[in-house]
Amino acid sequence: MSSFKNAEAGVIVDKLIKTIQEQRDYLSEIDGKIGDGDHGINMNKGFTMCEEKLKGQTYNMSEGLCTLGETLLEDIGGSMGPLYGLLFDELSAASEDQEDIDVEVFGKMITGAAEGIQEISPAKLGDKTLLDTLIPAKEAFIIAKEAGKDFSECLDAMRDAAKKGWESTKDMIAKIGRSSRLGERSRGVLDAGATSCYFILDCLASSIQSIL
Repeated sequence: MSSFKNAEAGVIVDKLIKTIQEQRDYLSEIDGKIGDGDHGINMNKGFTMCEEKLKGQTYNMSEGLCTLGETLLEDIGGSMGPLYGLLFDELSAASEDQEDIDVEVFGKMITGAAEGIQEISPAKLGDKTLLDTLIPAKEAFIIAKEAGKDFSECLDAMRDAAKKGWESTKDMIAKIGRSSRLGERSRGVLDAGATSCYFILDCLASSIQSIL
């Protein structure tokens, strides 16, 4: 199939939650090298709070993403709560009126997420942030879509670009946030936000492909 039913895809949000829970310690380990060391703890807290809110409910993908976005925006502090809250809000908003999610709809979802964060964040490509994962991933998806690739192939392109973008942050100097004070010493370590963004995009791709 070239699309999936929004109503049947709440499992995508369930898998996102499990992914962050499983990567909690790794994310905090990375963050501890040049940051506060609490990225995994905070992300896990927000995603687990969302899990509790959704427990026992029936929800489609958009509703689950909306709850996740609201939870991160309202209950998680620091910079990542608002950024990821907006990302999931944008994913939800672009899909909430859609019964079927196809390559065109997902293209609007990932574009809205990337552009939304760019509007509120001073970060640019190369600043060693989650945008170094998200922007290449979004661009790769759109390029593949416009080239006539099918949905699954576009998701593969997104995943591959996300991984390259994430790995590229290791050689960057941090320009944003606490780690920017380290200057050259921030080089040689992966960015925690770029890492969690890669896990999120990889999970989105694989969970969608499993129901296409």
